[in-house]
Amino acid sequence: MSRVCDLTGKKVITGNNVSHSKRRTKRKFYPNLQTKKFYIPEEDKWVTLKVSGSAIRDINKLGVAACIKKAKAKGFM
Repeated sequence: MSRVCDLTGKKVITGNNVSHSKRRTKRKFYPNLQTKKFYIPEEDKWVTLKVSGSAIRDINKLGVAACIKKAKAKGFM
């Protein structure tokens, strides 16, 4: 299963672990993904989405239907 947010498109990025001696080794930064079910009253159905923490805050602010519409416009869904 891919680690990509359905609404924002956030995904794994790479970087470095930097030790005290400044030696660098590769590491990954994972997004804060949660699998949640949301009810869409306009369509009278439930949808299950894998969303990041910031997407959950956007859903609380704007509503799930508006966030899905914005994600489709940006090409994430």
